[in-house]
Amino acid sequence: MVERLSTLDASFLYLEEPGTPMHVGGVLILEAPPGGLDAIASLVEARLSLVPRYRQRIAQVPGHLGHPVWVDDPDFQLAYHLRRSGLPRPGTESQLLDLVSRLTSRPLDRTRPLWEAYLVEGLSGDRVAVVTKTHPALVDGLGALDLGQVLLDGSPDAPTPRPTEWRPRRPPSGAELLWSAFEDYRRRPSSLVELARSAATDARATAVRIGGVAGELVRTAGSAILPAPDSPLNAPVGRQRRVAVACADLDDLKRVRKAHGGTVNDVLLTVVAGALREWLLSRGEPVVGATSIRALVPVSVQDDDGAAGSRVSSHLVDLPVGEPNPRVRLARLTYAMRGMTQHGRSVGADSLIALSGFAPSTLHALGARAARGLSRRLFNLVVTNVPGPQVPLYAAGGRMLEVFPVVPLARGQGLSIGMTSYDGTVFFGLNADRDSVGDVDVLADLIEQEVAQLVETSG
Repeated sequence: MVERLSTLDASFLYLEEPGTPMHVGGVLILEAPPGGLDAIASLVEARLSLVPRYRQRIAQVPGHLGHPVWVDDPDFQLAYHLRRSGLPRPGTESQLLDLVSRLTSRPLDRTRPLWEAYLVEGLSGDRVAVVTKTHPALVDGLGALDLGQVLLDGSPDAPTPRPTEWRPRRPPSGAELLWSAFEDYRRRPSSLVELARSAATDARATAVRIGGVAGELVRTAGSAILPAPDSPLNAPVGRQRRVAVACADLDDLKRVRKAHGGTVNDVLLTVVAGALREWLLSRGEPVVGATSIRALVPVSVQDDDGAAGSRVSSHLVDLPVGEPNPRVRLARLTYAMRGMTQHGRSVGADSLIALSGFAPSTLHALGARAARGLSRRLFNLVVTNVPGPQVPLYAAGGRMLEVFPVVPLARGQGLSIGMTSYDGTVFFGLNADRDSVGDVDVLADLIEQEVAQLVETSG
């Protein structure tokens, strides 16, 4: 019995273009483990059986008479997916980000399992990096295991298990794929209608009809009526990317929250809004009191049966970049987010961590899925925030020091911002189109400046 992609999962493949690859990236920076990169590679090999989808590829039904299916890849070679790279010693952050930018620009090979990981040596300070790329089609909810979950441990002394022998199942023939598709139509005639819709590439209508993107479509109906404001963030997107990063101390953000109210997420959105304001001004863009930038902010919510964190609801939030006072910006965003999250029964950070473990790529992928289900005319950029554990994690004995998400771009949108908190720090990953937002490193610097400015207001 084959496992067929859902209509929504298949739409991510149908609408993916060479210039807008959908994969979600992650950059993990670690202390070099005692066994070096060989130890990390051995750990991935030993634990790959915990993520069976990572050895499966997409098989198309002949004539596209059904959605693709997952099949074991009989030609799977770990060396193709787990690659090595090096920086000229002592490697700098700028050199690492140049490498990440190049890797992010390349689409995944559709004929193989839809993931890649790069082990990078040569970083200054006796550090190494793991750069991951995972397609959202692999992720169907919080139950999907993330490579980071099986790679990282809570102790530096966690044992490395022996690799288990893997025997791929024979891939179905074309005739068997056709027969399986016909059987699906017989059991569920509506699937034929869904296939016709997706074939017409009406992804947004399809997403609405099948119950929304990863849950509810949009809570902010009032915002959804009007198109997003004009912004330099929205322009034709090329094939090349630039990745930049920023950091903030979590205790500083909590101090701001305690002084002015709201949540840490509200403070982070205020930081993003303030940084975007200064970035627009640095480019000579007009900024007046009413200027805003609309962000799509995915939030994990309770399902109808009360299951926490099982869905992602898409909130459209107008960031008040025209407001010069950071405290007023925070107050406005706190008010806006409170109504959305209360209505949507949002899941708190602690609950989400308990549910998912440390799976930033999985959760950022859910945010990317939510973004793909909406018309790009409704928002200017995607901002995802994934809370993580506030204790050290280790890979093959090497402590993870930093982790930066890389959220994909949609067509016509030049910037996405992902945030992940871990071990007392919030890490910002900014993914930008090299042509339209080539100065993304300026925006990353402004994020850190905005954090410092908000901390000053908290006394």
